[in-house]
Amino acid sequence: MDSQTLIQLTDTSLKIGLGALIAALVAWLILWRSAQQNSGPRENRRLQILEEVSAQVGTVTHIFAKYSSLVVESIQFGDRWPAARRQELDLVNTELVNEFRKLADAEAKLLMLGEKNLERSLRLYGAKIAVFRKQVYVCRKDITHEQITTLKMGVNQVREAFYDMLSRKYDRLLATS
Repeated sequence: MDSQTLIQLTDTSLKIGLGALIAALVAWLILWRSAQQNSGPRENRRLQILEEVSAQVGTVTHIFAKYSSLVVESIQFGDRWPAARRQELDLVNTELVNEFRKLADAEAKLLMLGEKNLERSLRLYGAKIAVFRKQVYVCRKDITHEQITTLKMGVNQVREAFYDMLSRKYDRLLATS
C-alpha cells in the first residue's frame, strides 16, 4: 500500500471517528441537560423536542461526513478504488437515505411547534446535502477538489446557520423556564 493510500484511509477514518465523537457529545449534552431541567411540563416538552431535532440533525451530519469522505475517496482513486470500499459507501448511502426520513420527521416536529424559520433552515440543510450528492458521486472524473470543497462548505454553512437559530431558540426557552 503506497503512502498516499494510507494517508487517505487514515484521513477517512479520522473524519468518521470525529463525526462519531461529535454525535456522542451532542447526545451526552442532550441527556445531561434533560436531567438538569426542573421547569414545567410544557416548556420541558418543547425543549425535549428541540433536543430530539438536534440529535436527528447530528446523526444526519455524522452519516453525511462518512458519505462525503468515501465518495471523495472514490473520485481520487477512480478505477483503482477497492470494491470493499464501494460496498461500504453503498451501506452508508442507504443509511443516509434512511436518516433523511427522520430529518423529515424533525421538520414536522418544528412545524408542530410553530418554528417555521427553523423548519425552513433544516429543509435547506437537507437540500444542500441532496445537491452535494447529485454533484459529487462515485468515480466522477470532471470535478475538482476545490469544487467539492466549495459544495461541502455550503452544506456546513447551512448546518451552522440552522444550529445558530436552534441554539438561540433553545436558550430563550431555558431562560423562561
